[in-house]
Parts: sequence; structure tokens; C-alpha cells
Amino acid sequence: QVQLVESGGDLVQPGGSLRLSCAASGITFSVATLVWYRQAPGKQRKPVARITNTGFTVYSDSVKGRFTISRDNTKDTVYLQMNFLKPEDTAVYYCNAQIAGRHYWGQGTQVTVSS
Repeated sequence: QVQLVESGGDLVQPGGSLRLSCAASGITFSVATLVWYRQAPGKQRKPVARITNTGFTVYSDSVKGRFTISRDNTKDTVYLQMNFLKPEDTAVYYCNAQIAGRHYWGQGTQVTVSS
């Protein structure tokens, strides 16, 4: 059974930092492309950062220079380091794993940026 479990979401002040984690099981993690998505209230879920099995990364313009995606294949875990957080980063953040055309999702973790 495939499981993706996100953690690390919290309430943080503007300008602060958080690190999200997503621990995977039931998949061959090392071959997966991993994507962090986010969904704000009333808005569509959108990708913010992607990392391929070779370590190539892509970021949305809204987070470029502030967020860093990384992976640890020894721990089957993908991370999202978020710095200089803004109120508009408030959303539920989801981990997505893509293998051979299949998509697997975690349950999401809430990030709230507010003073």
C-alpha cells in the first residue's frame, strides 16, 4: 500500500521559515518524480516545486529563490524548505509522487503565514 505522509506545517509569521517533510512507503522512491503542490482556500491546487529522480528541480515563479525542494533516497523522504514566507503562501501543501504515469498523493499539511 502506497503512503505519503506530510508533516511540518504550522502557523508562522511573515518572513519566517518552515521545513515540510513527506515520508513515502510502498513505492520505489528513488525512481519517482516528486512534486509539492499547494491549495489555498477557494483556489485550484497548483505545483510549487518539483524534483526528478536525477535531482533536477523546477520551481514556480511565486516561490523561486525562497523555497528549496530536496530528497533523501536513503530515507524515502522529500523536503520543502520554505524561507521568507509571505501571507500568500498560506495553503494546504500536498506531496505528490509520480511513477510510470501514476500519481500518488499525501493527505496534506496546513501552512498559515500570519502575524
